[in-house]
Amino acid sequence: MAAKLIIFAVCVASALAQYAAPAYRPVYPAPAYVAPKAYAPEPAYAPAPYKFEYSVNDPITYDVKSQSEYADGNGNIKGSYSLLEADGSTRVVEYTADDNSGFNAVVKKIEGGYKTPYIATTPAYKAYPVPAYKPVPYKAY
Repeated sequence: MAAKLIIFAVCVASALAQYAAPAYRPVYPAPAYVAPKAYAPEPAYAPAPYKFEYSVNDPITYDVKSQSEYADGNGNIKGSYSLLEADGSTRVVEYTADDNSGFNAVVKKIEGGYKTPYIATTPAYKAYPVPAYKPVPYKAY
């Protein structure tokens, strides 16, 4: 039985060996990838001195804040900003930044100061009495 199986396998293998596998060609040529161009490094500029500041005081939205910052041109930056909190206190942040010690900030909270005006809590509509409804008695079906 094993000999018949081996003879059968050899016959099948020899029959299939006479047919060469078809050579498939791609329909489109393979894309030619080009290596990306090396970019020139960005030039290193020396730090430039600058100074700026702004302030906002909007009585309609109660937006009160300010910021100021300056740099000396040697990589040292000093600045501060402040904003009005909802409770009427003012948060002030003073910071410095340089290459040696990094960014350092000191946060302060100043109580009091500008308070938002009191808005009356009287309703703008006339309050009507709430009607008293009698509960419907329960009926078992």
